[in-house]
Amino acid sequence: EVSVEYEGAASALNTRPLTAIVLESLLRPLLESVNMVNAPLVAKERDIEVREIKRDGPCDYNSMIRLTVVTEAETQSVAGTVFGGQPRLTHVAGINIEAELGPHMLLVTNQDKPGFIGSFGKTLGDANLNIATFHLGRAAPGAEAIALIEVDQPVTQELLDRVHALPYVVRANALFFAQRN
Repeated sequence: EVSVEYEGAASALNTRPLTAIVLESLLRPLLESVNMVNAPLVAKERDIEVREIKRDGPCDYNSMIRLTVVTEAETQSVAGTVFGGQPRLTHVAGINIEAELGPHMLLVTNQDKPGFIGSFGKTLGDANLNIATFHLGRAAPGAEAIALIEVDQPVTQELLDRVHALPYVVRANALFFAQRN
């Protein structure tokens, strides 16, 4: 199941093209032939339920879009907005975070414990990977936390493996965001 929620000013837009782009982005890693036009049909053919939800009441931001994907194994969500013409993430997996997006990023889910940031930073430094931005969020003190880091180069599988091996790391993912003009 895929839910796309539009809040604030976004709820007044024609959201069908936006939802189609979201579906294309979700399906593209699995199917190279998917595009904005056929993505809704491909989702339907694969029995993926797609829901659009519009909330025109007040929200934390002038406008926000939240994507929730439910599979047999897990539920994941992400929300974002636009500040000054630039997209920003506002929530990841239910955790508040405000992070701008860059071409090469690393998303780490970890337990909120002392020493994590130091060992993580050292691991990136040892890999000669420069940090452009570093954003943190946590559910509660000592609970699950996330780190969203923009780096200057692509993140390799070798580095992901080293990060995942660090104490308190639950998950590590490389992210790539295409830059549009």
